[in-house]
Parts: sequence; C-alpha cells; structure tokens
Amino acid sequence: MPLAEQARPLAELAAALADVTQGGGGVTVVSGGVGCGRTELLHALRSVAVRAGYAVLRAAGSRPERDTQGGVLGQLLRYADLPEGHRDALARCLFSPGADGSVRWPPDQATGAALRELTAVLLRIAERVPVLLCVDDLDLADALSLHWISRLVPHLRAARVLLVVAECTTMRPTHPRSHAELRRHPRYRQVVLEGIAPGDMATVLADSLGGAAARTPSADCYRVTGGNPLLLRALVTDQKHAEATSAGTPAPGPVVARAYGDAVLALLHRAGPTALALAQVLAVLDEADTHPGLTARLLQEQPAAVTDWCRDLAAAGLLDGTRLRHPVGRAAVLRSLDAPARRALHRRAAELLHAAGADAPRITPHLLAAAPVDEPWAPAVLDEAARRHLAADRLLEARDCFGAALAVCHDEGERTALGARLAATARLLDPALGTRHIADLAAVLDGDLLPGRHALALARHLLWHGRFDEAATVVRRAAEQAERPGADPAAGAEVHATRHLLATIHPPVLVPADGTGGDPRVRAAAALSEVLARGPSASAVAAAEAALRGMRLGRSTSEWIVCAVTALLYAERIESADRWCRHWLAEARTRKVPLWEAELSSLLAGIRRRQGDPAAARDLAEAALTRVPVESWGVTIGQPLSHLVEAATDSGDHLAAEEHLAVPVPDAVYDTRFGLHLLHARGRHLLETGRADEALEDFTACADLMRRWGCDQPALAPWRTGAARAHLAWGDPTTARALAQEQLGMAGPLPTRTRGLTLRVLADTEYGTERIGLLTEAVAVLRTAGDPLQTAGALADLARDHLHAGRTGRARTGLATAARLAGRCGAGPLAAALAAEAETLARRGPADRTAVAGPLSAAERRVAFLAADGHTNKEIAWRLRITVSTVEQHLTRIFRKLGVRARRDLAPALAPDAARPVPTPGDAAPAGRRPTE
Repeated sequence: MPLAEQARPLAELAAALADVTQGGGGVTVVSGGVGCGRTELLHALRSVAVRAGYAVLRAAGSRPERDTQGGVLGQLLRYADLPEGHRDALARCLFSPGADGSVRWPPDQATGAALRELTAVLLRIAERVPVLLCVDDLDLADALSLHWISRLVPHLRAARVLLVVAECTTMRPTHPRSHAELRRHPRYRQVVLEGIAPGDMATVLADSLGGAAARTPSADCYRVTGGNPLLLRALVTDQKHAEATSAGTPAPGPVVARAYGDAVLALLHRAGPTALALAQVLAVLDEADTHPGLTARLLQEQPAAVTDWCRDLAAAGLLDGTRLRHPVGRAAVLRSLDAPARRALHRRAAELLHAAGADAPRITPHLLAAAPVDEPWAPAVLDEAARRHLAADRLLEARDCFGAALAVCHDEGERTALGARLAATARLLDPALGTRHIADLAAVLDGDLLPGRHALALARHLLWHGRFDEAATVVRRAAEQAERPGADPAAGAEVHATRHLLATIHPPVLVPADGTGGDPRVRAAAALSEVLARGPSASAVAAAEAALRGMRLGRSTSEWIVCAVTALLYAERIESADRWCRHWLAEARTRKVPLWEAELSSLLAGIRRRQGDPAAARDLAEAALTRVPVESWGVTIGQPLSHLVEAATDSGDHLAAEEHLAVPVPDAVYDTRFGLHLLHARGRHLLETGRADEALEDFTACADLMRRWGCDQPALAPWRTGAARAHLAWGDPTTARALAQEQLGMAGPLPTRTRGLTLRVLADTEYGTERIGLLTEAVAVLRTAGDPLQTAGALADLARDHLHAGRTGRARTGLATAARLAGRCGAGPLAAALAAEAETLARRGPADRTAVAGPLSAAERRVAFLAADGHTNKEIAWRLRITVSTVEQHLTRIFRKLGVRARRDLAPALAPDAARPVPTPGDAAPAGRRPTE
C-alpha cells in the first residue's frame, strides 16, 4: 500500500496503541481484499510499537500450515521482540504443551494446561511492558491457534495487550465463533481497507512517478487496477521500465506489461485455488456479462457461490463485471493453464453454449480455440459465424471460421461450398492465399458439385492468375447451369457479367458490348468493353456512370466497380474517374479489405499519372503493393508496375524505373491489357534513356497485340506517340509524322490528353510556324485536359521555338512557367533543367541568340558524340543507318543548342554529358524482355 494510503488506517491503529499504554487492553481487526496492503500496514504498526517501547509478538496464518495445529503459536517465539528473561518462559510454554511434546486438537488436558500457561506468561510480560500481538491472515490460522486467541480475549480487559488480527475478505471462509469472541471486547475496533479511491489516484501516481504521471491518466490507471494497491504498484513498475527503455517519450496512457500480469497471478494465488480456477474460466469465456450458471457449470459449483466469488474478485480490483480488467491480466491467467486444460475448457464452454441455444458468434471463439471439435453441429455454427464476419468485413475471422468448418465437415457437398467460400475470403486478404484451394474446386467442377455462384468465383480466381482457358470453361459450364429449368434468374446475369469481366482483362475473348439488362455489373463491364473495342463514346460513359451509381462495394461487385472507373479513365473522363475512384477507395480503407484497397489504389495511381502528378502516382502504386505483395497480384501486377515505371520516367528517376522493370512477372501478364501498359511503360523508359531501337520493339509489340485483340485505342496505350518519338530519334521524321497524324485522327477533336500528346509529337516533325502552331495548340489542349507535367514539356518546347524566332521575352516567360509546373509535379530533373535554361537566357542580352537553350534529344546526342570523335557525316549516317541529309539537319540543331560554330567545339560543349553511354544499333536487349510477337 502506498504510504499516503496508510496514513488513515495507521492513525487508527496508533490510537489503539495509545489506549493500551494508558491501561487496559484492546482488540482490532484489520480486514480487506487481497492485495489491499494489510501486511504492510501491520509492519508499519509494529515499527510504531517498537519505538513506543512495546514488546512485539507476531505470526501469520498460511494455507500450507493450516492443518498444522499450533502453527501460528509456534511463530510467536520465532518472531518475538521480548524483554530479557521472558523469552525462555514463553518458549517452555510453546514447545512443551504435553507429556509427549505434541499438541492435540481438540486439546487434551496437557495441551489445555499449556495454553493456559502461555496466556499467564503473556499477561506477566504485560505487567512489565505493554505488548502488541499481531496475527496476519487470521482466516488461514490453524484451529488450535484460533482457540487460544479466542480464550485470550477475555483476559485483555485489564492487561496491557493490544491484539491486532488481519484477515482477507476475498473468497476466504470466515470464523464466526472467533469473530464473536473478538467483538465482545469493550475496546474492539475494526479497520477496513478499501483500496485507492478514484479521486486519490492522481496523488498516488504523482508520488510514485513524478513528472511521468502527467502522461498516465489517473482514470485509465483506475480502470486497469480497480484501486488495488498491489496492481497499481505493478503498473508503476511497468511505467518506469517503459520510461527507462524507451528511445523517445512513451505514448500517453498507462503501460501495462509483465509486472502487471505477474501481479494479477500473484493476487489470485493468494486468494486461493478456487479464485484461480474461477479466473481461468472467466479468462476462457472472456465475456463482459457472463451468466453465473455457465461459469458454475464449468466449475461444477453453485451459481450463488460463483456470484459471490465474482463480487469478491471485483472488489479486489481483479474483475470488471465478469471479465478480467485488462488483456495482459487475461493472458497471464491463460498462461497458468496448460494447453490441454485450456482446450478442454474451451470445448466444454462451446458444448454448454450450444446446448443453451447461444448464437454462433458466441460459440465460435471456443470452437476455434479447442479445434478440432468434431461434433455434427460444429460446421454449421462455424459457417454461420464466418458469414457474419464477412458481412462486417472481418476477413481474418471469417477465413479462420471457414477453415475450421472445412476441417470438421464430412458432407462432400457442404465441403465444396465451404472450400469456395474459404478461397473467396482468402483472396480478399491476399490473392495468393486462395490459390491452394483453386485446384480442389476445379477438381469438383466436373462432378457438378460446385454451384454456379461458386463456379463464377472460381472463374475470377483463375482469371486473376492467368489461367484464361480454364476460366472460360468454368464460365461456360456456369452458363449451362443457369439455363437449366428452375435455375436462379440472377445466375444468368452474373454469368453475363463474368463473361464481360473476362473479356476486359483478356481481350482475346473480347465479347460484343451488350450492356442491356438491369444488372449494373453487366453495364460496367460492357462499358469498358465498348471503350476498348470502339474508343471513347458518350454511351459508354453514361453506362459506366449509371453502373457506378447502381452498385455498392462488396465481394460480388468490386471487380466491376474497377471496370466502370477504368472505362471512364480510358474514355478520358479523368475528373469523373478521379471522383469515383476516391469515393470507393475511401470506403475500402474504412472497411479494411486489403484487395480492394490495393486495386483501387493502383487505379488511382493511373489517374494521378494522367493528371500529371507522378509523385502521387508513385505513392499510390507503392501503397497498393504494400497492401497486396507483388507475388500475389497475378496477371494484374502489370498495372501497378507500369504506373511505377511511368511515374519514375516522368520524374527523371531512371534508376528507379530500371528497378521496377527488373521485378519478375508471370508470362501471362502479356496476354492481358495490363501487359499493354507494362510494354508501353518500358518503351517510354528505354526511349528516355537513349535506347530508341529497343523502345521501338516494345511499342511495335504493343501495337501488334492491340490490333490482334481489336482494341487499338490510343487512350488505352498510345503506342504511336512512343513509336513516333523513336523514329524521330533515328532521324526518320516521315514515319514519325505518319504515326502522329494517324493517332491524331483517332483522338478526335475534343481537348483530351491523348490529343495534346499527339500534337506535341507531331510538332517535332515540323519546323517554323507550323511547329509553333502545333505546340501552341498542344499547350492549350494539355492544360484543358488537366495534365500540368505534359503541359510543362510542351510549353518548354514552344518557348525554345520562340527563342529561335527572336521572341526572347516570351521564351524566358515560357521556360520559367514550365519550370514551375514541372517542379509542382515532382519532376525534379526536368524542373531543374528548365530553370537553368531560363536563368541562362535571362543573363544574355536581347540580341544574343547564338545558342538555343534545351537539352539534346537522344538522336542528337548520338550524332553529336560521333561528330566530336571526328567521324564524317557519311560515316555517321552509315553507323546510325540514317541519311546524310538527316545528319546535317541534326548538326544544325546541335550547333544552335550548344552555341558552337564548328565541330572542334563539340567536345568541350559535350563534356558534362561525356560519361553517358551512347548506344548504337545492335546493342543487346535487356534480360527478361519478352520477344516481339
């Protein structure tokens, strides 16, 4: 007990000592629950008595010595503090009670005589010096010692002896006869220890913790300890240990750790085996309001007794109702049970709860803890609990319940259904977890044991992992089931929706865009199919929007919600796609479903990239791969990886792009639209790092697949833009112009991002006023489309052309604006280069236009390095497989950009770039690239 809490009861006991000093004896009973500080209080009283000149005798009852008659009396000499000469007399009484040197209970004549002699010796001592006789844990004293204490009380009316006994009131039997004798004394007092009051907790904490008490709310400490001094002392120990070992300031609130758990167990052991057994049962049940009948049946005791015991443990600060106050205490109590005993308690609890008609969520924790429980009723209970967990998005709990039900289910039909539910639930946590169940489900498909709804879920699993032919077979068989007489009408719509879903991921089976019917999933998948097959249209956008308004995020809609948002993205309704994707992602995060969070985060990354925000795109794509690891994405890994590569390329972080491209992916990725994104992203990276020939291979592969699949739409993957730039890098503006003009016709007249990108690359094939006009339109279109990063690039190109035309002021303003836009988009290298150009231009005079700011293109760098090495125009043309005229055009632009007038000046001007490799035709392709089809 803290010293502050000892003050009041110690003052009462000191007053009793003072009364004895003045003449006459007294009796005081100190009572309180386990751990309330009785022993400490008696120790403090003995110290006061010794200082006051008292002779002190003390003893304590204990459970092991309870059956040893005279055990408490034997301690009086062992712990006696007596005047000289009286110790031997007391010893003779204690150790020679009978002729044979033993005590008797009930006392025989010799034992009775010895007890009377002991009383006489004590009274003779009291004539010379006042005596304090302290007996702790009186409720555990042996019968003979209790008998002597009761017989002593009548002699204390005139003797200067203060008898102080302490007893525990927590689940221990009382001795009515002894209490009756104690209360007969005229100077009887009772001191009740009630623990630390809530209002005093803050003061006690301040005394114990000092400044750290401010981080430990007193209300929280009272909630954990119930005011029990021993528990509070353990809590303070845990807090001090946390303060000493923490690298920084510990978080606010009490630290509940090992010392607290040990203290809970110590208190229960002190209270007795029944208290420990009760706590073990309550820890297993772990319910806030357990009916005493259930606890009593587990303990094989009477409900009334259990009610009283729970009240005692609650008064001692161990329970809050019928639950241990803190999980650390519960864990400590459970550890006191060995594994077989714990499982047996859980099993018995499950059986009793089921017999009493309890609902499944209440029974299931015990079934799981005792697993396996092979009872006929167990699978149904576990299945029902799993469904409820699923409805509340508690996926881990649902998976565990389905798994346990499957382990004890013996009906083949039910096992199949349970396996399907388990696979679907595991997939939401991590798609790789569901793969172990796919083979089992596919095996029973031939036996027609798999219902249609589970078969379609299996098809989606197979689709995710690139097993497209098997997925198509499953959908076909589910369609056959749906056409049978008496089939569920909703089954046909789900088959239709799944068939469209398959087509949107694996375009080789692209189905006609038939979005008729009332199922929003069908409309969502059909909208995406239409955009893939025929490009953006008002009807596809309207269908996607209607589908999104008609769906709620769930296990049977999540894939189609992604379809509808993707349809809006490919239709270049980026603002609408952004709004819907953020809405669904917020719900997925609230509901904490990893797969939904990952898919929607990846989708939003693609939206952010098209909005010119590569930093946000990177963060979202990385978050997606955090929620679901790379190896669990199946064929859809192409989506987040492509976003990471594109974002790194946009930011100028080519090393990061290389690292992302080194991630191994399944071959089946390139049979999906996600593979198109990955091919396009890799092509862009190769182009930006000077490997135009390799980039062109990827853009050509992308084109071949899209044409073969009938989904050659630039909003899906604008391969023509990349291919045109690759041809420009090789000095082939004619082919580049043809590709750009073809894509411009496909993009249509609306101010979309695709149109803006196409105008920009088309401008690179032109010169003079035609080029400036195309760049001016590209800037306006990209700004309207909402892509500030591409706007910055087009604006910089336009600024350089203004500089060529002598409009220095417009050039300087354009470069500065482009630098600011690039900086805000997180494209650090581009922003720095543009800012340097603007600063260089600002330092020059208005008439100084000999050098044109701007970095060399990849093709220009190749020509410049070869020319600097002394190669002739003809040699350069032969090595790079371009015409001599093209070499001459490149050199004209190179001289302007570098501000040099002759070849001999190229090497010094190229010095900052001298360490960069200049790839030549025939360089090996990077390992792991897929061959062009």
